[in-house]
Amino acid sequence: MGALTAGVIILCVFFFVGKRLFRTVVQRLFGLVIGRLLQDKYHENLMELWSAVRRTSVQTILEIGLRAEEGKLIQRPLGSAKPLPHYDTLMFVAAQMARLPKEANVPIDMKVTLGAKAEKPLQIEIPLMISGMGFGVGLSEEAKRALARAAKQLGTATNSGEGPFLQVEREEAGKFIWQISRTTWGHSPQGIAAADMLEVQMGQGARMGPFTIEPIAVKGKAQKLMGISPVESVVTTAVIPGISTPWDWPKYVTDLRTEAAGKPIAIKIMATGGLERDLAVCLEADFDVIVLDGAQGGASGASPLICDDLGIPSLLALVRAERFLREQGARKDVSLVVAGGYATPGECLKAIALGADAIYLGTVPLFALVHRQIQKILPWEPLTQLVWYDSPYKQRLDIALASKSVVNVLKSMAMEMEEGVRALGKTGLSELGPNDLVALDEWTAQVTGVKRAYPWQESPF
Repeated sequence: MGALTAGVIILCVFFFVGKRLFRTVVQRLFGLVIGRLLQDKYHENLMELWSAVRRTSVQTILEIGLRAEEGKLIQRPLGSAKPLPHYDTLMFVAAQMARLPKEANVPIDMKVTLGAKAEKPLQIEIPLMISGMGFGVGLSEEAKRALARAAKQLGTATNSGEGPFLQVEREEAGKFIWQISRTTWGHSPQGIAAADMLEVQMGQGARMGPFTIEPIAVKGKAQKLMGISPVESVVTTAVIPGISTPWDWPKYVTDLRTEAAGKPIAIKIMATGGLERDLAVCLEADFDVIVLDGAQGGASGASPLICDDLGIPSLLALVRAERFLREQGARKDVSLVVAGGYATPGECLKAIALGADAIYLGTVPLFALVHRQIQKILPWEPLTQLVWYDSPYKQRLDIALASKSVVNVLKSMAMEMEEGVRALGKTGLSELGPNDLVALDEWTAQVTGVKRAYPWQESPF
């Protein structure tokens, strides 16, 4: 008992002495650091870096370093961090007195049909689809399987992306969209035959034109499926093979319809300042579905200039496209799918109210994949190292758990959208329109054409 008491006393002494010593050391170090910051001349001062960061950004300084390292084109994943106009200045008009909201037991029709004029339209249970993220050029087989499995459970579609055809992905998926990309493996007869919809990819929100695939990044199964050299880089074409002028598109689509066997044919483009000109070509070519990727879209890798400085915001893209299709009398015949920066149920529902038929989600399912698995990778690597194809950690991803997390996220988002529809006093997505929204500022009102929340008037002064 005496020994125990003595031990406790010794520990207390060490604690108090150690605590005092620790406080003294920290205080002296703090004093030295603050002293240097307040006394060093600016060109010798660490605060010079803080000043530079405030003038630019941490990301810009990082990318300067990456360019300086090898003098090569750098590839930034997940798109631009640039703040762009989105849906925050739009609000829904709730039903309460003049129009009554619906009760919780009223079913909401969330089903969507894409490519209605095709012989075999694509029908999905919710308006949220998993965007194209290619095997090998982006995601691992484990990640693609998890996404496909989740899409099947949700009754929605998953997109192959720009990678090669992956048989196991098709087996896991319910509704499957094959993306015909600007690559040698893009026009895969196997992928075309297995798909429920075809999507010709001419551009996307964060990438445009040719891009280079390094063999080291796709070594293994993806490289074999692509049929490319294990030692030579591959540079994709800038346009779909067979297209030399805008007038080549109608014949291209006509020929593709033979292979499609009645399935809808979509075209995916980057939304740009010349959007109406591009849409006119899409209509002339007779595509069934138009997929618009706004400037907030991401990619597994694209140069910062393409990410930050090409395209227009997703909100502007949707409004301009819907208006143009309506003016051309094509709105009922051509489905409109939007992508790029959609991350909340509110943004998705507002897009539908403004005319979108469905929304592609990329970032949301991507981060849902690693939910409850972050401890496998943090703090030493970014979360995406669990899902990228060229990551040494990709096999740590639990496919079943990842799939369940994606299902939960999209299911939750769809349930929130249903709740929103009831709050508007509606019973289905098809009943939504611009009149269900108001704008919080003059710019948003002018851009979208919806009513202003307050009727601004010009000042008489």
